[in-house]
Amino acid sequence: MTRFGTLQEQDVPLITLRSDTGLVAEVIPHGARLVRLRVPDRHGHPVDVVLGHDDLQGYLDHRTYFGATCGRYANRIAQGRFVLDGVEVQLDRNEGPNHLHGGRAGLDSKLWQVTDTGPTHAAFRTTSPADEMGYPGRLEVTTTYRLTGNVLDITMTARTDAPTIVNLVNHAYFNLSGRGEILDHVMEVPADFYTPVTEDLLTTGEVRPVQGTGFDFRQPRRLRDAMAGQPDLADGWDHNWCLCGPLAGDRLHRAARLHAPDTGIVMDITTDQPGVQIYTCGQMKTPVPGKAGRHYSRFAGLTFETQTFPCAPNHLHFPSARLDPGRDYRHAMRLSFHAD
Repeated sequence: MTRFGTLQEQDVPLITLRSDTGLVAEVIPHGARLVRLRVPDRHGHPVDVVLGHDDLQGYLDHRTYFGATCGRYANRIAQGRFVLDGVEVQLDRNEGPNHLHGGRAGLDSKLWQVTDTGPTHAAFRTTSPADEMGYPGRLEVTTTYRLTGNVLDITMTARTDAPTIVNLVNHAYFNLSGRGEILDHVMEVPADFYTPVTEDLLTTGEVRPVQGTGFDFRQPRRLRDAMAGQPDLADGWDHNWCLCGPLAGDRLHRAARLHAPDTGIVMDITTDQPGVQIYTCGQMKTPVPGKAGRHYSRFAGLTFETQTFPCAPNHLHFPSARLDPGRDYRHAMRLSFHAD
């Protein structure tokens, strides 16, 4: 393991995972984070398909959530409030009046413990004490990365000692070209419905059909084409799709497919979660320093945050995010790659 930086007077290792097909993933325990993912293009040349920084200091200086395990509750909760068993819970409000990605001291900001490593896998564990960022219950959390052939599996688990809510996501930003914008990428999302948002990007509780909108990716569409003539999508997407994709094995169902025509790289995402939040960096108005002297700005990448729905504790018709003692939370996300 290579030293990636120092945090809290502790060395932060860079752990490299390699598969026999050329996939190389690099992860660090700060935020149980994916910092690089090299995938062979159609000519066999490796392309780093995730945004990030070259060293730990970049992640400390810029709260972009690049590659991190986010939670306890990823995405937004309006006013940072919800009711659990008749008691109002007030969470940290770190995005104006609202709660985002677990708060100012969410899981992405923690230095996790490395519990297991091997040539193709790495496992991390951390604890969120009761009342941290306002959350009830003490939460034990794990994240595991595993390479098998052309597949990267990301598995997140949690257990609590008191009733609470949990919604963990991996927040990697993807660019299958390795540089430039992602607007010429082609995307497919097997979802008939999505959850609209307010101007503050808070879900309204509605569930609307994608038919005839800029959210209809049931057939492959170039992102630039889907935005054309849609003034409400001038900044792209930061929305949740309600998944209905067919089963893809191992109790997973299809969440999305992304294709970069220039490199030929195709990424298929499968999950056991009911939704996927897709964010296309439209709100990244100020360029963020990235890898190898590059800067990331609008549309530099996009996320596929497989998840339960945003603000689910306040919309009881949404899939539940509740976790009780004695029950296991498990979130599986699988990234499969090939090049055409």
